[in-house]
Amino acid sequence: MPWIYLTLAGLFEIGWAIGLKYTDGFTKPLPTVLTAGSMIVSIVLLGLAVKTLPIGTAYAIWTGIGTVGTVMLGIFLFAEPVTAMRMGCIALIVTGILGLKFAV
Repeated sequence: MPWIYLTLAGLFEIGWAIGLKYTDGFTKPLPTVLTAGSMIVSIVLLGLAVKTLPIGTAYAIWTGIGTVGTVMLGIFLFAEPVTAMRMGCIALIVTGILGLKFAV
């Protein structure tokens, strides 16, 4: 169950990171409320996951999921650049996430 909590926490992290773009500097009420809600849910789920998982592993995986997901959605939603260097770095992050998952 802690891995499910951690995965969901990472997905909510993607939600709030992308949500920041839609808040327009926290001037749009609905996106702001949804973003803040995603932040809270993400932290609560991370807190549940670290009751069992090592904090270093959980935090690295949580931020890794958030980073990879945010970059990928940035590419698809906001036409951010796709370069070999960016994709190579994403591959390294995914490799690190998998390595940490299987090292526990």
